[in-house]
Parts: sequence; structure tokens; C-alpha cells
Amino acid sequence: MADVLTQAQIDEMLRNVASGVEPVVSSSSEEKVKEYDFRAPKKFTKEQIKILESIFENYARLLSSYLTGLLRLYCRVALVNIEEQRYNEFNNALPDYVMMGMVDLGIKNDEINETDIIIQVSNAVTYTMIDRLLGGRGEYSDTNRDFTDIETTIMSGVMKSFAELIKEPWITHIDLEPRLIGIETNSRVVQTIGHEDTVIIVALEVEINNTKSIISVCIPAIDLDEIMGKFINRYSITKRKTDEKRETERRDSIMTGISTTDLQIKAILGEINLDMYEVLTLQINDVIPLNKRISENIIVRVGTKDWCDGKLGTYNGKKAIMIENFIGN
Repeated sequence: MADVLTQAQIDEMLRNVASGVEPVVSSSSEEKVKEYDFRAPKKFTKEQIKILESIFENYARLLSSYLTGLLRLYCRVALVNIEEQRYNEFNNALPDYVMMGMVDLGIKNDEINETDIIIQVSNAVTYTMIDRLLGGRGEYSDTNRDFTDIETTIMSGVMKSFAELIKEPWITHIDLEPRLIGIETNSRVVQTIGHEDTVIIVALEVEINNTKSIISVCIPAIDLDEIMGKFINRYSITKRKTDEKRETERRDSIMTGISTTDLQIKAILGEINLDMYEVLTLQINDVIPLNKRISENIIVRVGTKDWCDGKLGTYNGKKAIMIENFIGN
């Protein structure tokens, strides 16, 4: 239904027309359109991204503690964001010379292929750490150059620790033994991931000595999807077993509760309808014929439900019923 103009709005429009000003029609609410790239569809759900956020928030805390102890400076590492993109987009944004550690996750599962990831440390963070480790104050000037052999050797030890710290945040989900398999300082020659492959980029903001920059973790999406599929399935199985255990406990609790409940049990010899007159004129030694033969089983009724049938007899001088059949629901 169209909006109804108030008298004041009508008067304002008439004044604008009379003065030669064209009325402007504005929309109070615009449609929000979300862009979607069909050439690179998203592979991961929000739930999976939340799991990754939890993992790498733990990893950021471990890095923060490690760098603070290593450099003897306060270092803060925090997760900034996690996003999907093509590897060439990530690689093209890097400078020619950059510190990149090639890490084999070493997943101990024969059903998962070998998974190599890249830990990329920005030059600002790299040169700050190198200067500090060599006895400086953690300052740097020129970052647009290749690394020397000594600088690469120093960073190899640091990157090895970066790789080993990955184990703890993942250990609750999947068993792995990450190790550094190499250092690359030229971003254009890395061949471990195809340029058109989709990757997950985890951006960690690092603050060292008032210097803020980024450490990125690049994980091939196809490998990560396979890994998460395994531990999510394991989580589902564990959850299902937990639910089954709870259901068993619930049933046992119900049975314990009703096991002491008193129920009225009746043995129904037979049933017949009598007129009120016949009931009123009953006398001693009168015989009431029932609707079943003497050889037939009699019904055992629990509460209001016919539960089973059996033969009438005696046991220890008392009337008894030997149960023969249970009556289906």
C-alpha cells in the first residue's frame, strides 16, 4: 500500500511547483544487495568459520606469549579476520621480498592428504624481531630488500616455533605434528598452492614496540574442508553417543520412578450384561452364565488395559493365574 501524504507535505510540494523547483522523491529505505561471486563460491559455513576463529584466537594467545618471552618486549597478537579468496589475490598483495614459512601440518590420519600451509610474516614484524634478537631496540628502516643469509637463519628458528605452536589449538579437534619444511623469501616463486585455488586467509595483528603489522596464515580450502569434515564427523559421533547415553539414563530414571508405583491388577473371568430387573431378583444358588468356555484363558487387566491372559489355577492353596500370552498394543 502506498504511503499517504500529510497535508503539510502536500502544501510543501505545491509551493515547490509554484516556485519552479522540481519535487524530489526520496526513498527512506534502500534495498540492501549482497554481492556474490559465482566464480568463487564460498566453501565454508558460518559455523565452520566460528570453529576456525576459536582455533586461531588460541593460536594468537600462544604467539603473544612466545614473542613476549623471546623479544623481552610486550607483544600483542590478536585475530583480525578470516576470509576466503583465491591464492593469486593473496599473493599479488605481497611485496616481492617477504618472509614465508612452509609448514607441513603432519596430520596423523591416513584418510587425509598431506596438507601444507604458509605462515607469512610482514616485513615490519620480521625486521623488528631481527633487530631485537641481534641486540637492538627493535627498530628498522629499510624493508624493501631481500633478506641476508644470517637474517634468514635467525627467522628459521622463529618460524619453526611458529609452526610448532599450531599443534595445541588444533589438538582437541585432530591429531597433528606440524613442522617447518622450508623458508621462502620470494613470494613470486612459491608453488605449493595453485594460483587459482581457493584459500583461507587468517590475519593476525601483531603489535611489537608500538609497531603494528600482520602475520597471515594461508590454508588451502580443499585441504581444510577435508580436515574439518573429519573432526566435525567425529564430534557428531561423540555427540550422538552422548545423547544415547543420556537417553538411556533418562529411561532408567523413568523406570526407577514407576517401579514402586501401585497398580491394580484384575483377573477377568468373563463379562456379561444383565438387566436391572435380573440383578434385583438374584437369589442364592442362581447361576450366571459367562460369555466364554471354561477351557478358555482368562484376561489379566492392569489398570484399564488388558495386559495378558492365562490359565486359572491354585498355588500354595490360593487362587492363581499362570500367564501364557501377552496381549499386543
